[in-house]
Amino acid sequence: MRNGSDPEATGRHHILGLGPRSTPEPDKKPACLVVMHGLRLGYQHPLDLRPVLIGRANTCDFQIDEESVSRQHARLDPSANGLDHTVRDLGSTNGTYVNDQPVTERLLAHGDRVQIGRTVLKYLAGGHIESVYLEEIHRLVTTDGLTNIGNRRAFDDALSRDLSRARRYDRPLSLLMVDIDHFKKVNDRYGHLAGDAVLRQLAVLLKNNLRRDDMVARYGGEEFGVILPEIDRAGAVVTADKLRRLVAIQQFQYDGVDIPLTVSVGVATRGPRDTDAQELVRRADELLYDAKTQGRNKVRS
Repeated sequence: MRNGSDPEATGRHHILGLGPRSTPEPDKKPACLVVMHGLRLGYQHPLDLRPVLIGRANTCDFQIDEESVSRQHARLDPSANGLDHTVRDLGSTNGTYVNDQPVTERLLAHGDRVQIGRTVLKYLAGGHIESVYLEEIHRLVTTDGLTNIGNRRAFDDALSRDLSRARRYDRPLSLLMVDIDHFKKVNDRYGHLAGDAVLRQLAVLLKNNLRRDDMVARYGGEEFGVILPEIDRAGAVVTADKLRRLVAIQQFQYDGVDIPLTVSVGVATRGPRDTDAQELVRRADELLYDAKTQGRNKVRS
């Protein structure tokens, strides 16, 4: 940052609602960028009538110190009234993405997700930042910033809640643990940006092929958890195998290159004595491990 301020401290003060920036009048609130995924998670960068240069160089207004970010990667240019902003790629090596689409120049809309290298930023339009920013902080706590689905905390909370309900009413409940096969090879062969793109695309595939009452979350790394309320073991196996087959035929892509992918799945179902959500996770993980050791691209229950 040019002014020598500590962006981490600034971000913490904004999150906690501390300091003089926490209570400006609504009509004076600028637009801002919020880091949704990256090393400065939660940091809020206000935008005003000045262009904002984004890149790896320490002379940039918004510095992102990553190898995948060019020294001068992109620039945000304000409109005359400062209420709208246009993002422009500056010939960066790895490109600038808005809502997962590569762009050279694009007028940003409220809520757009801008990816610079491996950092994901969310654009919040001016005029109503306070309430929206508080909502985004809640999302940061419960949402995986890279894939835009639930994170492990949200998953654990939902599983505990659903298990308690299933026990109370003696209803079935199943759990899938889904893991990408040989994901390290994807990163090694195609690069970490391609690996990030694959994770996002897989999250969309899983979410779009589940019921509204089901939940999918990124449990960690390349592992996803799926909660299936009101589904017994047989139904869970059917769902797991459907997802496995869809992944195997899906054309995952990054920068115009097809990336073949398969997943292994472990399936656990609530038993009459199950009281601990983490015990369900442990069983599903053990079965997932069995699927891996028995050749991958398999479902085990």
